[in-house]
Amino acid sequence: MTRFTTLALAGALALGLWAAPTPPQAQQDKNVLVWGDTLPAGLDPHAIFDVPMQFILLNMYDTLYRYSGNPPELQPWLASAHQVSEDGLTWTFKLVPGAKFHDGSPVSANDVVYSFRRLLGMKRGPAGAFLPVLKPDNVTAPDAETVRFVLDKPYAPFLAAIPLVAIVNQKQVEANVKDNDFGSTWLSANDAGSGPYRLDPASYRPREALDLIRNKDHFKGWADNAKPIDLVRSRPVAETSTRVLALMRGEIDATDSYLPTDQVERVEKNARTRVARDESMRVFIIRMNNKKPPFDNANARKCFASAFNYDGFNQVILKGYVDRNPGPNPRNLWGNPPNLAGYKFDPAAAKAYCDKAKAEGAKLDREVEIHIQSELEQTSQAAQMFQADLQKLGIKMKIVPSTWPQITSATGKPETSPDLWIHWVSTYFVDPENWIGQMYDTQFFGTWKASSYYGNPEVDELLRKARSTSTKAERDKLYQQATARIVEDSPDIWVYNTIQLRGLSKRVQGYKFSPVGGGGDLRWMSLSE
Repeated sequence: MTRFTTLALAGALALGLWAAPTPPQAQQDKNVLVWGDTLPAGLDPHAIFDVPMQFILLNMYDTLYRYSGNPPELQPWLASAHQVSEDGLTWTFKLVPGAKFHDGSPVSANDVVYSFRRLLGMKRGPAGAFLPVLKPDNVTAPDAETVRFVLDKPYAPFLAAIPLVAIVNQKQVEANVKDNDFGSTWLSANDAGSGPYRLDPASYRPREALDLIRNKDHFKGWADNAKPIDLVRSRPVAETSTRVLALMRGEIDATDSYLPTDQVERVEKNARTRVARDESMRVFIIRMNNKKPPFDNANARKCFASAFNYDGFNQVILKGYVDRNPGPNPRNLWGNPPNLAGYKFDPAAAKAYCDKAKAEGAKLDREVEIHIQSELEQTSQAAQMFQADLQKLGIKMKIVPSTWPQITSATGKPETSPDLWIHWVSTYFVDPENWIGQMYDTQFFGTWKASSYYGNPEVDELLRKARSTSTKAERDKLYQQATARIVEDSPDIWVYNTIQLRGLSKRVQGYKFSPVGGGGDLRWMSLSE
């Protein structure tokens, strides 16, 4: 069986899980949305930190604050307001009255305290944003509607990172703790949230299927959406061409947010579908393992950075649907030096860097491996183009098909992390800390964000000072200095900032994009007749 046949069969089987019993027209007769985007490996929002989990976080759970709009802005959510002490250490949040979990119990300050303590105790998922500055015992509830955080040291991105933390139902989770697992085994397949949609547990199959039922009693109400969607069936389709075909046939209402550019015209020509195009803050990166030869040599890294054909990929393969991004932060975010040039495709410069690296003893004669996400076609396209250009320099590179969970598992140690791997860094929260701060500070080694294992004491000092400085103007200067130094060291290859492309059925109304969540906020959507 060929690889193409295997992938097509996998896609067809994925569709067969749900599409066969329900013809497209029957779906349209019901208030049912079929969402074709990727699901996370599990449902515990404190255990997983990736783009698919943002869909779960936005819809099954609530947070103290959350982002909306583009550019994204913080707005109070479960919290009505907050105060911060002059020294930047004490943060106090007041909760809104009337919020309830899906089991009908009220959301209290104790649940918020439990949620943060659980996250910090598990030390997984988004905990990395808080562990350096917050101890579990320093999250307290002075009363039923007040939560207080006392930081070990000032942390300027604290409020920006607050939307990372889902508030879970303490009573439900604690009732399902086994062997000191924080209830994670149970929560990975169940729902303990208060969000606008609740899980139908009978529907859930990890990474394959999930049904969400509208929470009619959600504390924000539904008055701003006259026809909210009552049932959402999340049914990922693994293979790109199968996913696009399913959208055009009316079998799904939305693709993932990585629609290949060569499919845009096809989707837009179809009478029943359209493409949502939105400027995001999602950076496409080729990581280099700085602890493995030859990438432990700066000139070798610069050789690879100069050998990637940025314009060929961005303008030809991706047809200009992206913006060149010369550094680790999105170009539409503060903290970037003005006129940052970055690297450009220059075979002569690449050869000169390679020659310098060889003279310094870099091992450029071994075959390197680049790991791609086989379900995302762009990663394969980038690797194939890169492979061809490196071959002209006498460098052999093997393309290794993989998946997001496999790659992120491997990146926990430099010994197991790939030589190179391709991924995007998306907007989990809107602050340079989300990108440069957690990607290049050595204290984050062991996380997928810091998987290039780049270390520079000067950069560590700049990043740590930036996150502890209260004024944005001063932080901006520090991040600019850090960015310039990082780009000079070339630990990774930064390619573009994404124009997000998502295929949608024209019957989907009220789709609202924000870089945080990528447009997966269901509470605004409705279906036309």
